[in-house]
Amino acid sequence: MPDFTAHRHPILAVRCPSCGSAPGIWCRRPSGHRASGLHDERAAEADRVFIEQHGWEASIFRDGDGWIIDPRGRASIRPQPDKMALF
Repeated sequence: MPDFTAHRHPILAVRCPSCGSAPGIWCRRPSGHRASGLHDERAAEADRVFIEQHGWEASIFRDGDGWIIDPRGRASIRPQPDKMALF
């Protein structure tokens, strides 16, 4: 099971479907050189696996040198109903 908090970037938790880089290894260009960024397909796969593993409301955020998963992260940013009494 991928650990999204174990790497310097959460996307690195999954294997890249584009270049085949293993979890924890930065993406590679076809020439074998390190890519300047992570492949879009890898980001999409990481999103899919993260949602499957933690649910669609979860979020991940940076905390100092590490990452923290908040299981209700997306729920906390939704607008809340007004608590005022209606007149």
